[in-house]
Amino acid sequence: MTRSLKVLTDEQLASFEQEGYLIVRGVWNESEVDEIKRTFETIGAQPVPGYFEPDLSGAADDPLKRYPRVMHPHRFDDVSKKYMLHPGVLAILEDLYGEEALAAQSMFYYKPPGSRGQALHQDNFYLKVEPGNCIAAWAAIDRCDEDNGCMLLVPKTNTYDIVCPEVSDSRESFTTHYVKPPKEEKPIPAVMEPGDILFFNGNLIHGSYRNRTTDRFRRAFISHYANVSATKISHWYNPLYRADGMELTLDTNPDGGPCGIETPAYH
Repeated sequence: MTRSLKVLTDEQLASFEQEGYLIVRGVWNESEVDEIKRTFETIGAQPVPGYFEPDLSGAADDPLKRYPRVMHPHRFDDVSKKYMLHPGVLAILEDLYGEEALAAQSMFYYKPPGSRGQALHQDNFYLKVEPGNCIAAWAAIDRCDEDNGCMLLVPKTNTYDIVCPEVSDSRESFTTHYVKPPKEEKPIPAVMEPGDILFFNGNLIHGSYRNRTTDRFRRAFISHYANVSATKISHWYNPLYRADGMELTLDTNPDGGPCGIETPAYH
């Protein structure tokens, strides 16, 4: 059943369509942000095989070895699943899609001081949602700014095709793929406060630079979604979830995408 009332304004919807992204301020309140912080402080204390595998030896020369991202925490943690299916987030996504959203993935990034960023890329290269597209909901758990490696967005690239990535600079990016932005558009920083959520189209080119601080994490809870009319997705993201938690499985979109190579389970 389609909702009769929208939560986003016409101006917000038009901005998302034109720019490819939208920041909605204060979606989560202070107590919700604190619950996520506490949850991932607990998760970050020990390995969760297959989902979070830190180096706890204290000898790691890369801060991301101690604090790698947590992949699909909704598959083992109820709090993560609750926020992936947060009613406020799903209501915004329904406005953006014009139909129900299905939750496909959750992630948590610690991004500790000194850690590398993530080279510019496009999400639907990995999720391969068809027909339609994925949308990310990127929630700030700490203040995110240029010093601690906030998100970088290349406006209007939501209308660009998915392209085959080049190899990234491993000194600055912990992932290997890099998508070169068009000359006419430059990456802009997404400065956010805790509880703000950035929504962006799966074709939008985005990434982040290094966390240059010595004492500030840049934590973020990120989920990806598909439109309910989609029929295919990369197999890494099945099962998907409706708002009530019911699982469903889409047909498998084969690995390789437009580039004829296998892609990893995450990005």
